[in-house]
Amino acid sequence: MLSRISRAASRGPSSKVSHTVTGYRSRRGIVQPSGADRASVVDLPSTYKDESHFTPRADMLGFKLGMPQREESLKEKVRPIYLDMQATTPVDPRVLDAMLPYLTDQYGNPHSRTHAYGWEAEQAVEDARKHVADLIAADPKEIIFTSGATETNNMAIKGVARFHKEKKKHVITTQTEHKCVLDSCRKLGEEGFDITYLPVQTNGVISLEELEAAIRPDTSLVSIMTVNNETGVIQPIKEIGALLRKHRGIYFHTDAAQAVGKIPVDVNEMNVDIMSISGHKLYGPKGVGVAYVRRRPRVRLEPILNGGGQERGLRSGTLPTALAVGIGEAARIAKKEMAVSTVSSFVLDDDYARSPFHASCYPSDLPFIQLSSGNDFRAGRDRAHVDALSKRLIEGINANVEHVVRNGDVAGYPGCINLSFSYVEGESLLMALKDIALSSGSACTSASLEPSYVLRALGAAEDMAHSSLRFGLGRFTTEAEVDFVIQQIVRTVHRLREMSPLWEMVQEGIDINSIDWSQSHN
Repeated sequence: MLSRISRAASRGPSSKVSHTVTGYRSRRGIVQPSGADRASVVDLPSTYKDESHFTPRADMLGFKLGMPQREESLKEKVRPIYLDMQATTPVDPRVLDAMLPYLTDQYGNPHSRTHAYGWEAEQAVEDARKHVADLIAADPKEIIFTSGATETNNMAIKGVARFHKEKKKHVITTQTEHKCVLDSCRKLGEEGFDITYLPVQTNGVISLEELEAAIRPDTSLVSIMTVNNETGVIQPIKEIGALLRKHRGIYFHTDAAQAVGKIPVDVNEMNVDIMSISGHKLYGPKGVGVAYVRRRPRVRLEPILNGGGQERGLRSGTLPTALAVGIGEAARIAKKEMAVSTVSSFVLDDDYARSPFHASCYPSDLPFIQLSSGNDFRAGRDRAHVDALSKRLIEGINANVEHVVRNGDVAGYPGCINLSFSYVEGESLLMALKDIALSSGSACTSASLEPSYVLRALGAAEDMAHSSLRFGLGRFTTEAEVDFVIQQIVRTVHRLREMSPLWEMVQEGIDINSIDWSQSHN
């Protein structure tokens, strides 16, 4: 096919084929390359002299993409500041670098055992498996690659429950879990399982006494998330694990998508049996996740995908090598970044720092680290950096806006801050803040106009749950961005309150809660 196009292109502009390609290019913005610009698809022998073929160049992909120039295009607009790190995180450039070879020339199937393409892909997957295991103090054999935390949560909850359904049909979870956990439990309820949804205290943390009281002889699984995706509340996972170890035969699953790579996680110290991890929540690619499944004592679960028996028979299907490499590299970087925050300096490879693209991705206000050559370079010290930005944001808003309530435990993860603004309608506030990418809750339920079920479980009033905003801070957030957000929040909240009759009544000293808004008709 390539040779036919090459010959057609050499006939000149009068060619019918050439005219067709030109017309297609004008419509779709694809620039047809010359023969010399085409991708290297195969290695041709030096004796191959047929004029109908060309000598491919290794740095081309077979076509060129051109951006059509349109009025009011994205190039002419400033993208909003991104503070929605709980929805997804940007891919770290080091992760992209690690993935690219497996999206181009190293495209082998990691399950092919008869040639070098498969061997190198398999080795890359195993290296990634080890990086993830090292981050959570697990054995690489306990790491199962999946498509993300949603699949892992489904696999863990349904898999354990269904495997033990003949003797045990009771599952315990909490009211503030992610939607995929709650829906998995709801599905089990339809199958005849008994589900206990534990309430949380006003700070979002569960009561260990209530958990122990809910345990029954037929309880097979307890599923409690590590860090809440809406409020940043950190559950006492270590204490929960120790409690459940006293009750033989109960498996402990935790959705740690918002925790891994952000706070220290040790599956053995926490006595966790199954853990869910998502790649795009720790600066890795979307479409890949991990299930940690303990081997000793062995966790027995029924797989939800059947096929070739890959991943210990728990998750069949060909592994996406590039995505596995991506989450592995993200885990390696996360472990390094967390370690950096505890020391005064760190040596970084000069070849990495020399790239202007990489250097530009780091905020200019991050602390310096020293390169192996002695040069200075800025790099993220994730937790210390997020801690400082969180404090700056909260203090900046509280100093200029009154009647602001922080939802959830103040000792939670600082990169997830949930604030409610009294006497302001949340949807109006979000719409007015068009220069900031924020959310009012989970991205998975953002299409719903109902108030957050997580905040309602904390005891928040409906109007306060409606007026909440979630601020997600991360590795690449800068102080300048936080200062801009504070300025916009203060200005917008004041403007919306000036238009609110309720705010006017509050200013006049009227207690809104004491008013009976119901109307009586005689």
